Amino acid sequence: MTNLPDRALEAVQTLPAEAQDEIARIVVRLVGNDAALAAPSYYERKAIAVLKEQMARSEFAIDEQVKAVWRKCRL
Repeated sequence: MTNLPDRALEAVQTLPAEAQDEIARIVVRLVGNDAALAAPSYYERKAIAVLKEQMARSEFAIDEQVKAVWRKCRL
């Protein structure tokens, strides 16, 4: 093995834990072993929390509203 992976690991270890986990997930996906990634990442959990808050406030548009915007924008 070259020394580049060691240097990369040293650099990653200086980052916050969430960033380290995200980088590790990316590497695992790149080598094709994403079966080990069943749990959502920090960023995925954050996005899910935001969506749940939006759902609680009924901030989602219904299909007719979306279609009306598409028509207005000629999409």
